[in-house]
Amino acid sequence: MKGKTFFIDLTKCTACRGCQIACKQWKKLPAEKTRNMGSHQNPQDLSAITLKLVRFQEVEVDKTLQWLFFPEQCRHCVDPYCWEAAGGDSQDAIVHDKETGAVLFTKKTAELDYDMIRGACPFDIPRMDEATKVISKCDMCNDRVQNGLKPACVQTCPTGTMNFGDREDMLKLAEEGLAKAKVKYPKAMLVNVKEVRVIFLAPFDPKLYHKTMMAEAGPQMFTRQSLFAQLFKPARAMFT
Repeated sequence: MKGKTFFIDLTKCTACRGCQIACKQWKKLPAEKTRNMGSHQNPQDLSAITLKLVRFQEVEVDKTLQWLFFPEQCRHCVDPYCWEAAGGDSQDAIVHDKETGAVLFTKKTAELDYDMIRGACPFDIPRMDEATKVISKCDMCNDRVQNGLKPACVQTCPTGTMNFGDREDMLKLAEEGLAKAKVKYPKAMLVNVKEVRVIFLAPFDPKLYHKTMMAEAGPQMFTRQSLFAQLFKPARAMFT
């Protein structure tokens, strides 16, 4: 498997939110109208104009208070559910770039069933613009990557948390990072490493960072029957 991959080392993240701001700047996205919710996280969720969000969690681990930071974005799945749900190669609303592996949403996503597309994502990433009905998410800064540049979030990261490159190189870097992390964090792990192109090194249980940091089953583990069940989960929830 070739293409590009992110390696995000959460042992180095300081929640400076440089990546979050760089994403908005490069994409020319407006600021969110927010309010204080009792957390340093701001805004409180992803949206059609916030494609990258540094999530904050204050938790107790082994009787020690930990402040966990999670720069969330689309994982660019190796076998993307959203692309499959939209019809795969038979449509052009969602494009799977074979060269980089990026999963790209176009303006034609306005013609798709939003609940189906969002429901198909095991990481709950896609968001819709209420005015235009266009569905949005991180596109791997594919315009920059195609011109030999790093994604904006990676370019701006001051701590080495964000890394990007050829998949083989990033997998090697991830394994080296995991070995170093385990010295201090014995339970450290690489999250969904085989299934996605955005690999997180989490020093603690992924569920402590966010409920959808780790997919319970990766794309390659799903059958068509279970994919069907995932797609219609929102509809089922109405009757439970």
